[in-house]
Amino acid sequence: MAIQGPIPISFHQVFPHGCFVVGEVEQVKDFDASSKGRTVYAKDKNTGELVWQVAVMDADPTVKAGQKTVSVKILSAVQPVVPAALPGLPFVPVEFDGMTATAYVAQNTGRLAWSIRATSMHAPRSAAASARQSASASVKETAGKDVAA
Repeated sequence: MAIQGPIPISFHQVFPHGCFVVGEVEQVKDFDASSKGRTVYAKDKNTGELVWQVAVMDADPTVKAGQKTVSVKILSAVQPVVPAALPGLPFVPVEFDGMTATAYVAQNTGRLAWSIRATSMHAPRSAAASARQSASASVKETAGKDVAA
């Protein structure tokens, strides 16, 4: 099979309406390697980076209330920092880079579930900045091409 390991995916594919941080960034424990009185923290099998997690709320209005909160694992040598809060918002909006999705069967339900990982998090880019980025990418793509009249 051509698919081996985590599937690369963009932030906007996972959270098309955005998401908000609703918990603290915590280091993930490796329960298999830990013992009584000795805590071992998880490292990513492929990169060796430490694994951190943060709870986020999906801003999609069609998602059911019980399914809105998702844990995103972040691979980083140091603890990721939550972006600054914005005035007037109860939660901090956030975006993730370097996202991957890995399917697994949830033990408690027997249903397909997804493990979402990222390499970093940051404050959302403004709509204007995103539009400028898209326009700039389009110009770069067509700059080197011959256009037939």
